Amino acid sequence: MPSAVSTAPLVLICGEDDFTVKERARAVFEGWRRAAPDADVEIVDASASNSDEAGRSMSRLTEALQTLPFFGSSKLVWFRDCNFLAEDRVSSSRAVTERLAGVLEDLRRLPGEKLRVLISAGKVDRRKAFLKALEKIAAVETYEPLSVSDKDWVAQAELFVRDQLRARDKRMSDEAMNEFVSAVGPNLRELANEVEKLALYAAERPEITVGDVALLTSRHKQTRSFGLAEALGDRDLPRALRRLDEEFWAIRNRVDRDKSSIGVLYGLIGKVRQLLLLKELIGRGLVQPVGDYQRFKSQLERLPKEQLPEDKRYNPAAINAYILFKALPQAANYSREELVAALERLLVGNVQLVSSGLDEQLLLQQTLVAIIGAHRSGRRNTIRARA
Repeated sequence: MPSAVSTAPLVLICGEDDFTVKERARAVFEGWRRAAPDADVEIVDASASNSDEAGRSMSRLTEALQTLPFFGSSKLVWFRDCNFLAEDRVSSSRAVTERLAGVLEDLRRLPGEKLRVLISAGKVDRRKAFLKALEKIAAVETYEPLSVSDKDWVAQAELFVRDQLRARDKRMSDEAMNEFVSAVGPNLRELANEVEKLALYAAERPEITVGDVALLTSRHKQTRSFGLAEALGDRDLPRALRRLDEEFWAIRNRVDRDKSSIGVLYGLIGKVRQLLLLKELIGRGLVQPVGDYQRFKSQLERLPKEQLPEDKRYNPAAINAYILFKALPQAANYSREELVAALERLLVGNVQLVSSGLDEQLLLQQTLVAIIGAHRSGRRNTIRARA
């Protein structure tokens, strides 16, 4: 059954996920061209740095809408990369607002059987009259960027990466995939760029290995919080405090708009929950600490579903298996009592961050010191000796 965008005379594809918007718009327009190979095609660049440029773009769009096809029986128009439908100064200018009202009237009168129009845009302000009216007459697709705060971002990123690999006749093992996604983070453009780099390096080899990922993949800023959680798991206080400094530097300098002190705390809470879950699984004999990922994954798959908790935060079937595998040796760094106390300490920190005026970085520093404690060196040496 054809999708709405494949049959609608007017389509808007927009959102802050610039990479997906551009890829999707290109795919839609190419689909239209394949379906109507004799149609006239006109692409109007809608990227503008001021209201005069925006006005010229809209003038070209109006001309394209009012010009009948020369040879073919239909016409396809793409108003590409429009950047004046948001909340910025150019978008809010009176000249642009008035011109958009005129464009809207032209779009309302589209002869659907002869003329199809695609508008691709970045961030849009749906409170604007133009957008409200456009959504009533157009097929609309919106794409927002993945964020580390999204609960299922890892699964979505892996699905995206597998599609990128399939297009290049490549594949990755689960272990390599998880290492790759953990290193790059949720940015789809960066994921695509890193896949391209790995595919070129692999050349004729069909499989990209863990070694390839370790050698070539760049670790990006979105994944710094993983470094803090890993330092906590490794019970490495100096590294944890350094990573915390990096986190707060990013927050203060607004390097990543999704970062916040409460987000940093939630990352630590999630890590402690993973360690506590593994401690329980091992203690009950449901999981054996093994060094092979596939063996560990098969153990998780054999867990009796009826005995698993409904709360997904503590359900091993609802957590990425490789994330648990990476945390497996770290569970030995803490006793069960220490992990319970750590979770309680973090929950107290959560209340303090929300309700008190304490210095947020200092509060989290004190929390890390209390959790990791003074016995880090001896405990970690013991783990290494066993390994």
